[in-house]
Amino acid sequence: MKTAAFCTLGCKVNQYETEALEELFRSAGYEILPFSEKAQVYVINTCSVTHIGDAKSRRMIRRARKTNPEAVIAVTGCYAQTAPEEVLAIEGVNIVIGTQDRRRIVEKVEALNDTSKINDVYDIMHTHDFEELNITHYEHRTRAFIKIQDGCSQFCSYCIIPYARGPVRSRREGDILAEIRELVKNGYTEFILTGIHVAAYGHDLECSSLEKLINEVDKIEGVRRIRLSSIEPMTLDKDFVAAISHAEKLCPHFHISLQSGCDETLRRMNRHYTTEEYMEIVDGLRSAFKDAAITTDIMTGFPGETDEEFAQTEEFVKKVGFADAHVFMYSQRRDDQIDPQVKDARSKRIIEITRESRRKFLEGYLGKTAEVLFEQPVRGGYFEGKTANYITVHVKTDEQLNRQYLNVRLTDIRDNIMYGELI
Repeated sequence: MKTAAFCTLGCKVNQYETEALEELFRSAGYEILPFSEKAQVYVINTCSVTHIGDAKSRRMIRRARKTNPEAVIAVTGCYAQTAPEEVLAIEGVNIVIGTQDRRRIVEKVEALNDTSKINDVYDIMHTHDFEELNITHYEHRTRAFIKIQDGCSQFCSYCIIPYARGPVRSRREGDILAEIRELVKNGYTEFILTGIHVAAYGHDLECSSLEKLINEVDKIEGVRRIRLSSIEPMTLDKDFVAAISHAEKLCPHFHISLQSGCDETLRRMNRHYTTEEYMEIVDGLRSAFKDAAITTDIMTGFPGETDEEFAQTEEFVKKVGFADAHVFMYSQRRDDQIDPQVKDARSKRIIEITRESRRKFLEGYLGKTAEVLFEQPVRGGYFEGKTANYITVHVKTDEQLNRQYLNVRLTDIRDNIMYGELI
């Protein structure tokens, strides 16, 4: 039996792509092993959103080589795309593929000889076709990711991703709907529409748009929940919100990247909105969707961020009252104008503020009943699941509740998790 093992670093798009690559290997007769085990082939799907992502990618490549020095090591993903020669120079790497032309990965791997070292990366900036990678089954997930587009043309000043993923390419609506229908047949009911720049879906296609796609997925029998992955603020204008507000299965959870609560910092970041516009979008969503959870990404320590600018971010984050936030420090690639200790202190302060707002958000549900899709057992005899607006819920039970939708009375909050009782 041929064997392969996979490691995924980074975003939901990478997670989708790894699942698709696993399916390609499985169809070619490979048994998929855990990454920690000795396999004949290792595929590392890399991230390059920060220099830390690059370092983690290198570490996982070296771990694979240590586990089996005789294995074929194939490296794909964003780090492979942006620094192929650097990746190929890592001892043990046989082939670097990048972020395109991965449908032939099995064929390419099997064509290698013992001494092969191949750079199979080409200029992604001239790519205009969406690479179709299908999934019919997820091995270890209750919710199914659906990749609807690739690429980004925003060119935020801190971000390497447009150079790793190329221009916007949208997947054909019919292919998306067909994949969802197939996954419904295989027992999946919740779907996360994901991409590098989800908001741009359909811009390169005729008669397609994100709002139209959402409403088409909403019509599919067997779909119970639709989620959007991270979305750019300016997509969510009044017309867009009005167009999606009637989609009954769309979850009221919107992850809207903020990055900074200071207009001057946003300008230097080359973000295309102001804090006033962002707040209008949040207010519009909360008016249109009952129990809307607004979550976000916030960067601290962007080069040139003054104490005054950071204070503006503090106040704005308090004003919005996020249900949760991913807070991270600016990752140095070239010049870093902010002292690391200052960045760390600012990051901790924003985390403190968003924890307070999350606690307040959760407190609004104490004593209420919510429908929970249960996903997995967790420590202490509990089973974990998510509400439609992405609240994590734990219930004490001896039953196996995987993939079941059950009503829960929410009774307690501990460590940003709600606890409850099955009704």
